[in-house]
Amino acid sequence: MIPEILSFGDKGFGDELLRGTQYTLVIAASAYLIGICLGLLGSAGKLYGGAFARGTAAVYTTIVRSVPEVVLILILYFAGTRGTNTLLGYFGLGPIEVNGTLAAIAVLGVVQGAYHTEVFRAAIQAVPAGQVEAGKAFGMRGLQIFRRIIGPAMLPNAIPGLSNLWLIVIKDTALVAVVGNYELLSTTASAAAFTKRYMLFFLTTALIYLLITLISNYFISKLESRYRRGQTKLA
Repeated sequence: MIPEILSFGDKGFGDELLRGTQYTLVIAASAYLIGICLGLLGSAGKLYGGAFARGTAAVYTTIVRSVPEVVLILILYFAGTRGTNTLLGYFGLGPIEVNGTLAAIAVLGVVQGAYHTEVFRAAIQAVPAGQVEAGKAFGMRGLQIFRRIIGPAMLPNAIPGLSNLWLIVIKDTALVAVVGNYELLSTTASAAAFTKRYMLFFLTTALIYLLITLISNYFISKLESRYRRGQTKLA
């Protein structure tokens, strides 16, 4: 039976844990989508851009991947807030208070973008050059080649890396607790401190993360099976 302290309603913390889980999923999904957009731009810059675009993408991915996520979160959150208010001050505007959830999404999105860049770059490079040349021979250009040839061909190669990044961003949402964001881990810590039932609450939270992972793996396997239809399976 579920302990009364984990139930929903006035006597339990079930509502709070559910709300924290919802915040975690919203932050993770939003940051993941930002990471995809930045990753596509970064990989395009590395593969097809000029010297400035390639250099910028290389510096971005190198810095983000070499610095621990929690350090980046602290730097980007506090430096970003201060920089924004300083810029507003130049225009005679008063300071603003940065929304914790939006800041967490932006910071994790920037971190995810660096890793997505490398996943997309490797997946695009795995597409046979002959297919691209064939598209050009038929008069396709730029985005049309990507939409009809590169995108569908690279996706099966990118799915394993993209699935790993989704599971990583789910866990990385716990790091935004350091900037006071209201997500699953910070909610759990508050409930555990209030009730002194640390083991119970943190084990429950671990099971919630495990459940999210299992559900994610189920849908990822379905997605991978769909896009790998017709490909030879390794024994």
